[in-house]
Amino acid sequence: QVRLVESGGGLVQAGASLRLSCTDSGQTFNQHAMAWFRPAPGKERVWVSAIDRSGQLTYYADEVKGRFTVSRDNSKNTLYLQMTSLKPEDTGIYFCGRGPMVSVSSIHYGAWGQGTQVTVST
Repeated sequence: QVRLVESGGGLVQAGASLRLSCTDSGQTFNQHAMAWFRPAPGKERVWVSAIDRSGQLTYYADEVKGRFTVSRDNSKNTLYLQMTSLKPEDTGIYFCGRGPMVSVSSIHYGAWGQGTQVTVST
């Protein structure tokens, strides 16, 4: 059974940086697209960023473009999200998802981690 484990969240001040990690315990990490989601008011999960299987193609929601960088290390079965210039509105639980292809919709990701809390204070 696939198990995704996120880490790296914390409490920081606005303008600070954090790096989130998501480690996949399965054997087929490099065969899947990966993505980061976070909750939004009235919504369970909103897409933040995604990366294709090879790591060469990356995608970002407009609100994080230029501040967040997604990457992956297939040799370590790990996905990353480097977050800079953090804002209070970035606060939330960040989940990583694994799916067959890149998508902005959470329904296309079949495996999820438990999430890691990011809190950005003013």
